[in-house]
Parts: sequence; structure tokens; C-alpha cells
Amino acid sequence: MKQLFSIFLLSILLFTTNTVSADNDEKIDNPMLWADVPDPDIIQVDGYFYLVSTTMHLMPGAPIMRSKDLKNWETVSYVYDRLTDSPKYDMQEGTVYGRGQWATSLKYHNGKFYVLFAPNEAGAMGDTYIYSADRAEGPWTLVSRMRHFHDCSLFFDDDNRVYVIYGTGELMELKPDLSDVIEGTHMHIFQREADETGLLEGSRMIKHNGRYYLLMISQVYAAGRHRREVCYRSDNIRGPYEKNVILEADFGGFPYVGQGTIVDSKDGDWYGIIFQDRGGVGRVLTVMPCRWIDGWPLLGDEEGKIPVQMRPYTSGQPKTGIIKSDDFSSTKLGLHWQWNHNPIDAAWSLTERPGFLRLKTNRVVESLFLAPNTITQRMEGPQCSGIVALDLSHMKDGDCAGFSAFNSDSGVLTVKKNGKKLTLEMSEQSVQLTDKNKEVTKVDEKVIESIDLKQQNIWLRIDGDFRSGQAGGFMAGRDLATFYYSLDGTNWTKIGSDYRMRFDWRRFFMGSKFAIFCYATKKAGGYVDVDEFIEKKIN
Repeated sequence: MKQLFSIFLLSILLFTTNTVSADNDEKIDNPMLWADVPDPDIIQVDGYFYLVSTTMHLMPGAPIMRSKDLKNWETVSYVYDRLTDSPKYDMQEGTVYGRGQWATSLKYHNGKFYVLFAPNEAGAMGDTYIYSADRAEGPWTLVSRMRHFHDCSLFFDDDNRVYVIYGTGELMELKPDLSDVIEGTHMHIFQREADETGLLEGSRMIKHNGRYYLLMISQVYAAGRHRREVCYRSDNIRGPYEKNVILEADFGGFPYVGQGTIVDSKDGDWYGIIFQDRGGVGRVLTVMPCRWIDGWPLLGDEEGKIPVQMRPYTSGQPKTGIIKSDDFSSTKLGLHWQWNHNPIDAAWSLTERPGFLRLKTNRVVESLFLAPNTITQRMEGPQCSGIVALDLSHMKDGDCAGFSAFNSDSGVLTVKKNGKKLTLEMSEQSVQLTDKNKEVTKVDEKVIESIDLKQQNIWLRIDGDFRSGQAGGFMAGRDLATFYYSLDGTNWTKIGSDYRMRFDWRRFFMGSKFAIFCYATKKAGGYVDVDEFIEKKIN
């Protein structure tokens, strides 16, 4: 089985090399990252760009990504392995779907990297974390916990005083050791204007040529008004501030772009990194020129539009990506993987059967949405294909294992063990959650097609199509997942129907993920061995 996959992987690599490496240094296609990478903060240190994004309930969390050219990115570390404030992080007494780590701020000061984030939770679970590291690759060390700051920006001033800017124009100064706020320093540095009645958040503060610049996303809910990125600037961090719209543009047949920041290269060139909502794939990152005109960082080309293509900042960086195939030959799990909630470490292994990822059942659950040790990677546009090979020979009665386009509404390929019988189902599954604790109250499951299996090995494949298209009378993402299985790793049979993936901010608040799972509905102790995972982006 592994040999068949090695041949298939080699063919993919040859195809990719022949079609991509020749123009690897010639252009960046927007979106720069056509995958779920929301709430970006980005800095440049010694010629490398470092990026952090929101991953919420996925563990490990707060991924740090690195690039030399703004085209080829790799994940180099996570700020933490798990969060432990509540059993909800273990999917006990509720969940943290759509919550957890949120809108992290990334800074570099006096030879150290710092991150600050506040989970999107009420009470002590929402207290702010500050971590630091000597290297972006880690290890990261917890510095302090303090009160909640929504969509905040950590800011080190030239005089070494430290601030957090958050909410809608609120500021507090921190103690020099970052242990807590300095009481009595809270203030509003600006007030909303009359037209700022909608969304106004996503604070990102920088200093340039002695001036303070606060970038925020703005949404005015009125006819003819759109999401936009605004900038507030001042000669004093405490104000007064003046405002300018620095970007108001749609792109690629999808909605208007907003929320992100700006960054300079080692040679003084400036870029904007702003995300765009793209439906089922999630919130993707666009890159664009940042032009300083009359002291304002105006984003986009000369017409204020997002370019379809840009030249990479520099050449020579090898092709890499944040989404990767894996043959599980390493004894350490790759940084391209994240677990759904905290993993149960005793229930997975890369060493018990070298060359395979073993996923064990550990407790009895009712559905995929409560299954421990579901392992995920982002899906990506414009089109992608994910393949997983499973050895089913050690499943127990009542076990469910498979592959999913995973979200609060999921398209799922599930192998079910009933007695000695194995059945493959393609189903549509949707979870309902309570608003307060995100407890799973109901799972609607509709089986579209099922087949009996007569063997212990199977290959499962999901193709994703996130290109723009017509939907409901307007342009949107196609967001289609198509499902296949193979009994030999070569010949594929479609199963079920095309599934329309969705983005729902009220539940998971994330883009669709490739997810590999194994859970027990009757008795713990069974397992599946994952031979390989192969992912291919299709341009």
C-alpha cells in the first residue's frame, strides 16, 4: 500500500516541480495564502517575514509561519501545545468550537519575539496570554496572564514603554516586565465617527517616521457601503487621532477585503497583508503594495485595487507550504497538523507501527464532533485533493473511522464496524451547539450512499473546489467537496453526492479542514493505522 502511495506522491511532486518551480520567483498569485489564515499579524526580522494567525480550538495553537519572499510559507512553531483553563478544551463539559486562541499580536523587541492573545471567552478563560521566545521557532515561554483585551495589538514604543491597544480605540499601558497593566492608564484614544456604526475592530499598531498608525477593519451597515480597512494616525500615542480609509476593494469575485496589517522589508519596501472572507475555504490572505502618500499607508495598486499578481520580494527560496503531504515516517508529528481540541497523547502514536499514524479510540462518544484525536489540515484553493490510506484491521464493534471535509457542517466518509461487518458511508453531518458553553446538543446526519467492504485496507479521497462561481443569484465560492474511495489505491469510485461546504461564524468560525478520525461508539480500545496522507493543490 505504501509503495503505491509513494509512486503517486512522486508523480505529484514531478507535476508540481515542472509546473511551478519554473516561475517560482516570478509572481505571487493572490490570494497569497488561499486557505484559512485569518486575523493576521506580520513582522519582518533579519530578512524573514513572520506571520501569526487565529486557529481557535485547534491544537497546538497560535501558529508562527515564516517566509523570505511572501510567497513560500512554512510553519516553524506553535506558541503553545494546548490550553488547560477548562475541561472544555478536552471536549468535556462543553467545547471551545469557534473560541480558544484569537487574533494574536506578534512583535519583536530588544532581541525577543512576543505574542499576545485573548481567547474569545467570558470569565477567566478569556484572560490574556503573553508569551515570549528568543527565536520564532521557539520554545515559547508564558510571561503573564491578565484581563481580557479584544482583538488587541501589543506595542513597544521607542522609549521601551509598552501598551496594549484593543476594542474600539482603547489603550492601557503595561508594566515594564509585562506582568500586568498599570492601573489608571486606561483611555479612549479616539471616538467613533458617525458612520462607524458597524464593525470596527482588529487593532494593529505600528510606528513609522515618528507617527503612530492604528489599522482597523470597518464595516458600515448601510446601502452602498462595504467592508474596508481604515487607519487612525497621530503624533502622540494618546491622540488626537485622524482617520483615513486606506483600502476599500473587493477581489476575485468575492466580498470586500478587510482586517490585517502592514509590514516593511529589510530594504524598506512596504506591503499590506489583509484577509478576505471566501466562504467554505475560510478567510484567505491577500498581499498588496503599501504606498506612503501624504503620510498615509494606502493599500492596493495605483487605483486602490488588489493586484491579481505581485512579484515576490526576493528570489531563491525553495518552494514550501503550510499544507503538506505526510508518509508518517518521522517519529515526531509535523507542524502542518493540528488536533481538534486538546489531543489525548496516550491515544495516538507514530512509533508503535513505524511509518504509520496510529489513532486509538480512548472514550465512547456519540459523534465526530466529540471525537478525541481528530487530526486536521487546512483545505486550500482554488482546488485541492486530499487522499488518506487506512488500515482498518483493528477496529472494534461500534468504531467509526474515516476522512472528512470538516466544519460545523461536514461532508464525511465514514467506515463503520458493526459486529464483523465493515460499511463505508458518505454522509452530510451538521452539529448544533449551545451559545454559552458550545455544548453539542444535536447532530443531524444524512447518509447519502453506503457500500459494504470486503477488505481491511481502503483509500479515501476528497476533492475541494473553491473557485468563484454563481450561487443563489450572486457570485460566491463554489465550495464543493466531492468524495471517492479506492480498493487498490489506483482506481477511484465516486460515492455520494457533491457537498456544499459552508462557513458559519456562529459555530466553528473557521474554514473547512481535511480531517482524519477514529472514535468509538460502544467500547474503547480499537484503532486504525493511517498509512499516508497526500494533499495536492490544483491551480
